[in-house]
Amino acid sequence: MIDLNILRKEPEKIVNLIKKKDPSYDVNGLIELDKQVRKLNLEIEALRSKKNELAKLASSGITVELREESIQVSKELKNKEGEFEKIEKDFKKLYLFCPNIIQDDVPQGNKESNVVVKVVGKKPEFNFTIKKHLELIQNLGWVDFQAASKMAGSRFVLYKNDAVKLIYSLTMLMLKNNIKHGFEPILPPYLVNGESLEVAGNFPKFQEEVYSVKDDNLYLIPTSEVSLTNIYKDHIFVKSDLPIRMTSWTSCFRREAGTYGSAEQGLIRIHQFEKVELYTICSPEKSQEEQDRMLACAEDILNQLGLHYRVSLLAAQDTSFQSAKTYDIEVWLPGQNAYYEVSSCSNCTDFQSRRGAIRFKDNDSKNNQLVHTLNCSSLALPRLIVALVETYQKEDGAIQFPEVLKNFII
Repeated sequence: MIDLNILRKEPEKIVNLIKKKDPSYDVNGLIELDKQVRKLNLEIEALRSKKNELAKLASSGITVELREESIQVSKELKNKEGEFEKIEKDFKKLYLFCPNIIQDDVPQGNKESNVVVKVVGKKPEFNFTIKKHLELIQNLGWVDFQAASKMAGSRFVLYKNDAVKLIYSLTMLMLKNNIKHGFEPILPPYLVNGESLEVAGNFPKFQEEVYSVKDDNLYLIPTSEVSLTNIYKDHIFVKSDLPIRMTSWTSCFRREAGTYGSAEQGLIRIHQFEKVELYTICSPEKSQEEQDRMLACAEDILNQLGLHYRVSLLAAQDTSFQSAKTYDIEVWLPGQNAYYEVSSCSNCTDFQSRRGAIRFKDNDSKNNQLVHTLNCSSLALPRLIVALVETYQKEDGAIQFPEVLKNFII
């Protein structure tokens, strides 16, 4: 959630930044509800103070006038408290739907306004007619979508044989890489409560996209970012302890409601997928530096694998709800003849830490300050596998993996 004090001090600037990110969000309604909540709170405090004064006077003797005034104040206080409860509920709901404030250097617009800031390598060339990953992995006997569908429904996958070995090999490569870059490995729970999802920014806005275990009031994580955000909920760091850098390999679960075309068949978009995540907690002045560090860490993996990719700075409306600034790493998929996101590297500033009360002590300030949190996929495995099999396919349908990966093959 955003800092309301900034919104109150610079309403015009903040309104423009929020509208730049989400034109449909009723930020003026939030400002008005905030004013009403503060006004009613002052009125309630005044009435409570008046009620206490009347009670003190009554201790010396109750008069008719005193009794009538006391009854009137109590009635007015009850009405104001009822009004406050309703207004505060409306305010909190709208406040939780408010996106993070976009940073000034983020371009305006939607996907079409994303800016490519870096291109690495060249698109692979083939002297034969290439196949798409779905045909390749099915011919190799790596997957069984039919069996997965019988168990769980569409857009689930059952991996077999060398595909399973490849997943574990890629995971070890990525974890080793991330540890080299200074990230501590973490294995968190896959199930979390609703409060944890609210802290991370998934609830209430994206509640319908999350799988629930209703009898236990628990939810399957859509990303390990949720778990990693909540490790230090309600925690106060000493500034010298920062930054905290973590990496985690988990399965992720997303309902992905909606229909998708043939371009997103196979492993392009599925309900359960494996992902290695980077997560950083730092002081505010270090967050841009940490975002650059995380981006470099994720890129290192693609460079080791010899894959062609580009890095794009996302435009405001394409930036995620929690993020103030996001870079996407988009890997080239020859069979799709298109770039697909394999990593999003986001600076969430103090959006999540405000929800989770994650703070640090700063000797230069009397008050505890909110940390900044950042997350980065490093990397999502299904699309990485697509990139590998389509890039390194041979004419006979075999896959010739890069030398670095052979060191990790089981």
